Amino acid sequence: MLDPAQLYQVDPAVPALDEPVLIVVLDGFVDAGSAGALAVGALTDEREAVRVARFDVDQLVDYRSRRPPLRFESDHWADYDPPELDVVVLTDTGDTQYLLLAGPEPDTQWERFVAAIGLLVEQLGVRLVITLQGIPMAVPHTRPIGVTAHGTRPELVEGHTPWFATADVPGSAAALLEYRLGQAGQDVVGYAVHVPHYLARSAYPQAARVLLDHAGLSAGLYLPTETLTRAAEQADAEIAEQMAESDEVVQVVKALEEQYDQVSAARESGDLRDGLEGGELPSGDELAAEFERFLAEGGDDKPGGKSGRDGDDPPHEPPAPPAPTA
Repeated sequence: MLDPAQLYQVDPAVPALDEPVLIVVLDGFVDAGSAGALAVGALTDEREAVRVARFDVDQLVDYRSRRPPLRFESDHWADYDPPELDVVVLTDTGDTQYLLLAGPEPDTQWERFVAAIGLLVEQLGVRLVITLQGIPMAVPHTRPIGVTAHGTRPELVEGHTPWFATADVPGSAAALLEYRLGQAGQDVVGYAVHVPHYLARSAYPQAARVLLDHAGLSAGLYLPTETLTRAAEQADAEIAEQMAESDEVVQVVKALEEQYDQVSAARESGDLRDGLEGGELPSGDELAAEFERFLAEGGDDKPGGKSGRDGDDPPHEPPAPPAPTA
């Protein structure tokens, strides 16, 4: 492995930090409902971000697989929007500092990238790393949004009942980060919010709000969610309006509600095996297949991108409600 320390530069004017939390959101893998991307937007919107470290994306990003935009004006190239992968320091609504690493998931050098973050975690005195993402699930939008929690110590996920047992899913840099940091004794917790599969390719602010609620509770932070709350209210109204126009869609959602309620009852009774092996929610293999399909369909686009806004029908049977425009 090449020297991980040569993969990033730390700003010489790093502010003094007191055992901060590091929130990690990498785009390019599964992020159903753009939950992670929307969460990053809420954290950074109208809040001053001070850069602490910058990764050399020229070593990490395959430009031909996701070409950065250049602006052409009349007879010349006028602007370039390069990919950035930075660690920045932000403050929550109570003025407590925390760190955020957000940007493109590296296409190459995962082990070196993870080792580099390990060095930064040690150098900056990070006490807890939190990863966030959205995953598509066969659940209705009319029930409480579920979250799969995972961590490097059981104590980090106390109070979270699993929704499924074993699953082999496509790898990600964030998952490898949790695995390697856990081997090194670093506390890491991850939250994957369950986005209704028929809304997975649209911006779903409800899911992003749930992610930040969980992250804030774990980290002892008051993270800003006001804009997500307003957007969620609008999205709820639009989904309800669209459902009212289709009896078929109503029946589909009712069927999902029945399945969800059965699984919830099994989880509450502690009979996890019966609840999850009875076909109510995806098995590990089905979940992995869902991830693969989501990635193949371009489901990792950012909010407002083609995958969430072009009006394509979700590739799931039976037919599902149209996606909200919010």
